[in-house]
Amino acid sequence: MPFILQMILACCLMLSALLIALVFGAADITVVDLWYAIIDSDKTDMASIIWEIRFPREVAAVFVGGGLAVAGALMQGLTRNPLADPGLLGLTTGANLALAITLAWLPTINYFGILLACFLGAGVGASLVFSIASIKRGGFSSFRIVLAGAAISAFLGAIAEAIGLYFHISKDISMWTAGGLIGSNWQQLSIIIPCMIGATIIALFLGRQLTILSFNEEVAVGLGQRTRFIKALLFVVIIILTGSSVALVGNLTFVGLMIPHIVRAMVGSDYRFIIPISAFVGASFLLLADTLARTLHAPYETPIAAIVSILGLPFFLFLVHKGGKTFS
Repeated sequence: MPFILQMILACCLMLSALLIALVFGAADITVVDLWYAIIDSDKTDMASIIWEIRFPREVAAVFVGGGLAVAGALMQGLTRNPLADPGLLGLTTGANLALAITLAWLPTINYFGILLACFLGAGVGASLVFSIASIKRGGFSSFRIVLAGAAISAFLGAIAEAIGLYFHISKDISMWTAGGLIGSNWQQLSIIIPCMIGATIIALFLGRQLTILSFNEEVAVGLGQRTRFIKALLFVVIIILTGSSVALVGNLTFVGLMIPHIVRAMVGSDYRFIIPISAFVGASFLLLADTLARTLHAPYETPIAAIVSILGLPFFLFLVHKGGKTFS
């Protein structure tokens, strides 16, 4: 299938998921209500629900789902590890710990400061995982890096919980760490969206270089690539995408693991194609997961992190059973 047709289908899938997410929920909203809310400047109660509550929430789902999917694709290509995922390799828990420290010591900090702290925490968490995984001679294998990620994630998560209990801010921290889109607003999105768009554009420009790196680093060097610079730039992109996601909705594991594998089965191993399709499919996945979380036990909400984990854990175990080569 031509790539342009795949892009059109992926875009249609995302728009369909967005429409479903906007219509279904605790409040009964019809497609007609949605249409009038878009074209009518008078803000009725229904229009206010759509514009101030549901629409920013689903826009957040689009960018977080797409951002985590792209970050996972970049990590899998960069490390040549099919089990790589921002949530499994310490990035999201590192960002969560930085969030807890920031709320404890700088309670009056603005949202931009929280975002920067999450960037720093994601970088520290990933650095710890890669450092521990590479201690043994011969570098790190796929399974060794996952084990290191699990250990560091548990350790950093425990520290974050301890900080929350000691400073009596557990409830504030859980607003993020539960992995919920509720509470997303336009002010937060105005800061997050430019960061995620900019990082994704950089990733798209580096798609060809990443494809070569994912196969053979020696070939990349032979072709004149500045591999250290490219790796560093991709690592920064991953941190921005992951840190932004945690700052907005908290810890969501498995999105970055599942989506790139599914997309790779459709488009092949060229990251020029994997990255943009992953963004659309990841956005669609999180939109549908959020819709399920809101409607499964309405008017009460099921944590979206639980929905994603229920779907993601069997997928992860299946990949481990197959040695990570199922969709390669």
